[in-house]
Amino acid sequence: MRYRNNATLLLIGALAVAVTVGCGGDQDKKAADKDGVAAEHAEHPHEGPHGGLLVEIGKEEYHVEVCHSDKTHAVTVYVLDSTAKKAVPIAEKQITINLLADGKPAQFDLPAKPMDREPAGQSSRFELVDETLTENHDAEGVKARVRLSIGGTEYTGAIEHHEDGEHKH
Repeated sequence: MRYRNNATLLLIGALAVAVTVGCGGDQDKKAADKDGVAAEHAEHPHEGPHGGLLVEIGKEEYHVEVCHSDKTHAVTVYVLDSTAKKAVPIAEKQITINLLADGKPAQFDLPAKPMDREPAGQSSRFELVDETLTENHDAEGVKARVRLSIGGTEYTGAIEHHEDGEHKH
């Protein structure tokens, strides 16, 4: 009988440790990079380096940051790496934002606006000045998606606003 009680206590203790150490702990998480080498993986950022909304592209292979100005009616999209910190210039002349509002689709092509020191024919920044896009891409009930190609692979990401700070995957 004593053996069963000890085994039960050990099992309960192991489960408590597993729950405590599992998701949401304060410990740094490790992730493997493409070469299989362990790399630090911090909590997911919710805001990009330009103060805009981050959108996951692929399985966190890339991110795009969506910024807009109500004053100038510009929507700017930055292509970023998996950490959402470094610019990733791509060889596309434009990227697309698709909106669905009240059952009506709309498509907006954002032309490349290369930044200083980016390779010729590549850009990590895309921008369009359009009042309709500025007012509707983040409106309640509107579904918005960004579509782009990186290295010949097509990617699409949902532009979702999280008023409560929640981050979905």
